Amino acid sequence: MNRVAALLVCVVLAGCNSVSSEGPLAGAIDGDAGRSSAELGRKNAAVFDLVDIDSRSARLVSDYVSTALNRRFGIGGGVGRVVIGVGDALRVTIFEAGSDGLFSTAQSKQVSLDIVVQPDGTAAIPYAGSVRFAGKTLEQARKAVLAALATKAVEPDVIVTSTGTASRTVTVSGAVGRPSLVPLDLTSEKITQVIAKAGGPVTQPYETSVTLVRGNKIGTALLKSIVEHPSEDIYVQPGDQVFLVRDPRTFTLMGSVKGDGRLEFGANDLNLLEAVALGHGATDESSNAQGFFLFRYEEPDIVRSLLGPARFQALLQKGMAPDSKGRYPIVYRFDMSHPDSLIVGQTFPVKSRDVIYVSRHPSVDIRKFLTLVGSPLGIASQGASTAANLGQ
Repeated sequence: MNRVAALLVCVVLAGCNSVSSEGPLAGAIDGDAGRSSAELGRKNAAVFDLVDIDSRSARLVSDYVSTALNRRFGIGGGVGRVVIGVGDALRVTIFEAGSDGLFSTAQSKQVSLDIVVQPDGTAAIPYAGSVRFAGKTLEQARKAVLAALATKAVEPDVIVTSTGTASRTVTVSGAVGRPSLVPLDLTSEKITQVIAKAGGPVTQPYETSVTLVRGNKIGTALLKSIVEHPSEDIYVQPGDQVFLVRDPRTFTLMGSVKGDGRLEFGANDLNLLEAVALGHGATDESSNAQGFFLFRYEEPDIVRSLLGPARFQALLQKGMAPDSKGRYPIVYRFDMSHPDSLIVGQTFPVKSRDVIYVSRHPSVDIRKFLTLVGSPLGIASQGASTAANLGQ
């Protein structure tokens, strides 16, 4: 190496870090991963971990994305036993064998009574008094009325039917045709059925998010995923709240790409390769093929599965914190220098609000620095050549 080249190596090692940059290098992201604020020497720095994506990890993430509601609530075998509740409307029909009974006449041996279950769970039946209905099935209610009339009516028989289910409703609101309280039938109903009862969605399934609130549990999935994956079409329960929101899915593309910015999916699905292609691909002269990153707040179950319980707990102790929805920061790295990355990239789903960052090659900063210091010395061209060799 001649004297000029030696000089260039020295100044590169001494000063290239002072060149203004456009986002972190791949090595900087790798170096910060898994380190606490104290280890990084930066107060309140975000603690995250880095996961190299291969076929296994890509499949794990993809499988979880398509089963978000089922994992959160479970599909089970329906909602179990359906019982009468406060506010429900019932029709109690009483039959008697003789024409001289309490409820029969020469013209009719039956009478129908329309009742509403009161706040204390009971309803009044003539000659039987208050009968408890709340918490009973229709058959149990029938037997309760029959027992109350056994010593009063003439060989009575009873039929109890439901005419209104005020206690069995689901709130469906947001981007639907008719936001409303949807009454549930006595059979189990799924989330798409109550959405249909509320007039159906008013936007495309791939840009409609469905949020189900049940007690202190909240789950969100795309309507498209619910339609395409039967296990996601879970059974609703009385008191559930279903919210539909039009949410055009977008992601942010940054770094060494030809077209960065916030971009819309514009389709049902989007994988990593398609997302980069929407930005017209990476720049050949400056991108680092080993430095394609996707930044995301990820579901805790996925993070635990990818990192393992021990690593996950260690990061929590270092200060890794969830966002408002309980998701944890994770960075996925794709090595596009390997041929199978073109296969893996097709199976890895991009989610709304993801940030995809293509890091620049280290030689880019070296070239910038050498151009900066070399021009006054008349050695810019040799500096560029040396930078190319150093970047290899």
